[in-house]
Amino acid sequence: MTALLLFLLLIPGAYLVGAVPWGLLIGKWIGGVDVRSTGSGNTGSSNVLRSAGVKPAILVLILDVAKGTVSVLAARALADASDLTALQTSYLEVSAATAALVGHNWPIYLKFKGGKGVATGLGGALALFPIGGVVALIVAVSLMKITRYISLGSIIGVPLGGLSLVLFGFLGEFSAVYGIYGGAASIIIVGRHRANIVRLLAGTEARLGQPAAKT
Repeated sequence: MTALLLFLLLIPGAYLVGAVPWGLLIGKWIGGVDVRSTGSGNTGSSNVLRSAGVKPAILVLILDVAKGTVSVLAARALADASDLTALQTSYLEVSAATAALVGHNWPIYLKFKGGKGVATGLGGALALFPIGGVVALIVAVSLMKITRYISLGSIIGVPLGGLSLVLFGFLGEFSAVYGIYGGAASIIIVGRHRANIVRLLAGTEARLGQPAAKT
């Protein structure tokens, strides 16, 4: 299979995988709630946590992380089977991870209204460069525990994880192409937190443990 054909098949496929609204599905099946009508209205695990509880949120988190991870691993396997060059493989992996992230945030199944991409972005980073994903996770979780702001941990942790992809790529630890994903994912995810940033600055952002209000 040629590189062009792989790109044409894999990128839409990764987008559709990323677009699966696990937050909405699990929220309804287990929590009995439509997460679009509570809290932020997003379908990500943080809104599921506030709207449906811990167990549904954990399940959604795992499934959303898997979107990014599976997309990258599928790209890598297909590239190996098609004897693509190392550079072509890197671009295919990054494209798949980005497509899954875009699918999660703007899912075609829900009229392009999805989550904020933290878990799916983390899944892509873990598959590309596990250390980068771990850096983002440690920083995010630490800040969440200290401040009890989920959004603050994401806003700071994600760019630091993305920066590690850029730095280690230029140091030659892996393809520098991975840095493109680090930068793109950081911009997308932080951009999706614009409203959270405004509320953080105003002191009105909801803390971890606060129930979701109906929208």
